[in-house]
Amino acid sequence: MNTLYEAADFLKQKGIHEPFAGIVLGTGLHQFIHYINNPVVIPYSDIPNFPLSTVEFHKGNLIYGNIGEKKVLAMQGRFHFYEGYTMQQVVFPIRVMKLLGIQYLLLTNAAGGINLNFKKGDLALINDHINLQTGNPLTGKNIDALGSRFPDMSEPYNKYLCNVLQQAADKLNVPLKEGVYAAVNGPNLETKAEYRYLKIIGADMVGMSTVPEVIAANHAQLPCAAVSVITDECDPDNLQPINNIAEIIEVAGKADKQLSQILYQTILSL
Repeated sequence: MNTLYEAADFLKQKGIHEPFAGIVLGTGLHQFIHYINNPVVIPYSDIPNFPLSTVEFHKGNLIYGNIGEKKVLAMQGRFHFYEGYTMQQVVFPIRVMKLLGIQYLLLTNAAGGINLNFKKGDLALINDHINLQTGNPLTGKNIDALGSRFPDMSEPYNKYLCNVLQQAADKLNVPLKEGVYAAVNGPNLETKAEYRYLKIIGADMVGMSTVPEVIAANHAQLPCAAVSVITDECDPDNLQPINNIAEIIEVAGKADKQLSQILYQTILSL
C-alpha cells in the first residue's frame, strides 16, 4: 500500500487533485488526448513505483487536464500481463487513480471479433467478460483500504456508465455494438481451434487486457465501463493471418476518432 501512496503523493505534488474520471487508452487509441484542455503530461518513468510500458506503440504518459469543467486523468498506454509484469503491477495505475479520487473509470482496447457480426473498425461496448488469464490482481494479501477480500462481480461493468456511453454514441450517430469480452494472456494471437472454443463459451471478442483493471476497479468500488475497437475478424473458417501488428494498429487508428468523440461526450454528460 505504501508504494501506491508514494505514487499518489508524487502526482498530487505535480498538481493533480481530485480528477473526476480516469481513462485508459488502449492499442492505437490516442486521439482523445487532443480533447483535453491545459494538459499536464507526466511520463510513467517519472512516477515512483510505476511500471514502464515495454510495448512500442504504447506511449507511456499520464495526462491530466480538463474536459469541459471536469478534471480527467488519462493513461496513454497501459500495462499487460504478457510483458512480464505481475497482475498487481498491471493494475497499479488504476489503484493510484482511485486514491487520487476518480469517480469513474473508462477503459478502451483493441480486440479481435469472435462474433461474426463484428467487423473491422466496429466499436463494441463490453457488457460482461470471461477471464481466461492465468493471474488475478487480487491474489495475495488483501488491501483492506481499497476493498473487501471477496468482491462481487455480478455486474462488473457499471450499468449507468454503460448507458451514458450508449447515449453518447447515439447522439453522435455512431453504431455501438455490445458483447462479451474474453481476456487471454497473449501475446500471440489465437489458433483456429481457440477461436472456435471462445465462440462456444460465449465470447464476442477477445483481447489481452482490460479484465485485470476491471477486477481492480470493482474491488475498489470504482464504477467502470469499457469499449473495444474490433481490429480483426476471427472467423476460424476464413481466418486471414496477421503478418504485422501494424495492421491492427492501423484499424484501431481509423476508429479512434469516433471512440474519442464518444468518450468526450460521455464525460461531459456525467
